[in-house]
Amino acid sequence: MSLYLISFIGALAFFILLLAFILIRSIVSPQRTATIEKYINAGKYATAIKRAKAIIAKNPRDTKARYLLGKAYLADGRAELALMEFKSISKATFDSKAQEKEFRNLTAQLYERFQQHNEALAEYALLIKLDPRNGDYHYQIGQLFEQTNKTEQAVNHYRQAIGLSPKHAAAHAALGLLLFKSKMLTEAKQEIATALSLEPDNTTALYYQGRMLRESREYAQALTAFEKAARNADLRQKCFTERGLCYMDANSLEKAAFEFDRALKLTTAKNSSADTLRLRYAAATCYEKMRDLDHAIEQWEAIRAVSPNFKDVAEKLGQYSDLRSNDYMKEFLTAGPEAFLKLCKTITEKAFSLSVQSQKEIKQGCAIIALEDNSEKWMNVRKQPKLFIYSRDSEIISDGFLRSLHEQMKAQNVVRAVVVTSSGLSRAAITFAENRPIELIDKDKFETILKNLKGI
Repeated sequence: MSLYLISFIGALAFFILLLAFILIRSIVSPQRTATIEKYINAGKYATAIKRAKAIIAKNPRDTKARYLLGKAYLADGRAELALMEFKSISKATFDSKAQEKEFRNLTAQLYERFQQHNEALAEYALLIKLDPRNGDYHYQIGQLFEQTNKTEQAVNHYRQAIGLSPKHAAAHAALGLLLFKSKMLTEAKQEIATALSLEPDNTTALYYQGRMLRESREYAQALTAFEKAARNADLRQKCFTERGLCYMDANSLEKAAFEFDRALKLTTAKNSSADTLRLRYAAATCYEKMRDLDHAIEQWEAIRAVSPNFKDVAEKLGQYSDLRSNDYMKEFLTAGPEAFLKLCKTITEKAFSLSVQSQKEIKQGCAIIALEDNSEKWMNVRKQPKLFIYSRDSEIISDGFLRSLHEQMKAQNVVRAVVVTSSGLSRAAITFAENRPIELIDKDKFETILKNLKGI
């Protein structure tokens, strides 16, 4: 047998084996991924994850296995790992348009969940290319623009959603709310009415109706709309949050706290969605106003754990950092009205050696008129009244506040005043007080005073 013939037979045998391998793999691989899908559908996520990882270990480029691994992670509550897997195959070719649409939808939702708005927008742009007649993608883009306060872009996409899907009730409702905020009241009400005429029980439309009613301070009707919308489990947390905001706007703090607590029970410690962060911040604000600072701090810390730069959370935690080390400061900040007035009286008498003549509760905290507690050698000296303002408000003391105080001093014939604050002082306030009979005691000085009281 010639050398050429042997080589030809060897090459042919290799080619046949290669074809057999590819054929067997093409049959076995789909069967394996189909098994993973069955495990996911049966709720056996750990097994699905294990099987998917085994396939990927042998073939890291197996798009289907990575996609199913991401879906299993997502179903198992491990959204970050799911997004990592989805990112790794974002440029892959999918078996069908339907599969890619499902993939892009899930990926966009995950990007939105982790506040990666630009990436989410990119996914929805690809979805529009895949399915240009689907108005819901424009609605989702409108939602993203609304979250980032890009109202004009949001309105444009809501209108596009309605143009493609005239019966899209949620888009009509969302557009109505933005038009309302833009003072286009007639068109806004028309959009909300259209949404509810299309679907009277549409919970999304009811939710937006509630938000519009809250914006116009029609709280009773807003509360009813939110309660109806809360029938939708996906909107329940938002609805309870909005109900809490209604009550907080109306200064009904206990009822607001009840609604926020209802909403907080629907979230998890690691949830970083925009809605959850908004809820935690609103709840913390409510607790702070109620002087329930332990619970307020708990919510601020939960926010900082997932979004360290969210609004003024770091500043708030810094402001109340001394609560753990200074019992007097904690009592000052958390005491109820009666106990707070008593504590301010004690501070005035012991720390400043004055005799309290009168005191009253004010918005910032407490106002006290005190006189020098003169000894016998000062019996014939006329006692000068001094006005004390104890502020435990979270807002810093401004020059506007001091200007108003200065006018009050003149009206009450008070020569000197002392402003004690547990927060801070604006630069303008410090400048204003420099040439006037107003002594300012900031947080640091006040802490020293309170610490010294421990030894009295």
